[in-house]
Amino acid sequence: MHIHPLEQWTHTHKFNIDHTHGERKTKQVILLTAITMVVEIVAGSIYGSMALLADGWHMGTHVAALSITVFAYSYARRHANDTRYSFGTGKVGVLGGFASGVVLVVVALLMGIESLHRLVSPQPIQFNEAIVVAVLGFGVNLLSMFLLQGQHHHGHAHEHHHHKDHNLRAAYLHVLTDALTSVLAIIALLAGKAFGWVWLDPIMGIVGAVLITRWSYGLLRDTSGILLDSQVDSATLSKVRSAIEADADNQVADLHIWRIAPQHSAAIISIVTHHLQSPEHYKKLLADFGELTHVTIEACPCTDKHCIIDSQANLARWTN
Repeated sequence: MHIHPLEQWTHTHKFNIDHTHGERKTKQVILLTAITMVVEIVAGSIYGSMALLADGWHMGTHVAALSITVFAYSYARRHANDTRYSFGTGKVGVLGGFASGVVLVVVALLMGIESLHRLVSPQPIQFNEAIVVAVLGFGVNLLSMFLLQGQHHHGHAHEHHHHKDHNLRAAYLHVLTDALTSVLAIIALLAGKAFGWVWLDPIMGIVGAVLITRWSYGLLRDTSGILLDSQVDSATLSKVRSAIEADADNQVADLHIWRIAPQHSAAIISIVTHHLQSPEHYKKLLADFGELTHVTIEACPCTDKHCIIDSQANLARWTN
């Protein structure tokens, strides 16, 4: 029985990042979006603009989606040290991003269906009033993008090192799609007023739905891969394998690396060798891989007689 403490062999599982500032900014965006949502839905109903209604309902779903973002940040922070989560709460933000992506797909589907209906059955539009409200909505979108811009660019800078805050990405994507639908509504309303092209209003709704679906697909693809513990990119796997096998006669028999948080990865590595070392020795070989914050090593001695002879010969050559 061990009588000494085990601190030197234990480690934290707190892999989430403090996003208090981003959470506060997102709450401000939610308030702005909710106010604009009410104004646009009421105005779109009164003035008969499908583009304006689509923009308003789109903002409504974003209020819910942005609320998911805030909840994910809050939940991850409050449960960061909860032992029920084997690898911490680093994936809560990824789950929030995935949920937001699903919301975006639903919004795009509803926009497309309603726009097709308006294309088949055109309705009169009061252009002047609708244009004023659409411009107001676009202004709110720009302000919301400004509030989130610093946070998003910080996360985007990390993307070059494969560090992605998918929760923040989802929030920014929702605001960006709001701005897009506002612009499309303005274009459709101006063209409709100038040339009588009432059909352009639902066409712009369809264009917006297609673009939103495309952006949503990218978000869902990236987040689902992390949630399903898919392997990291092949280049990283190859580099880790090379770092282990460059030492002595090590051979990597099994290698698994997956994301447990935006900036953290876990690894399980099985090594076969004639020159058995401590797990710490092999972990030091991976010191340059900063993202590998939870590494489990299985070192298996190779006892085959012919291999031992060859290994001793190779070792003699290395030492001479």
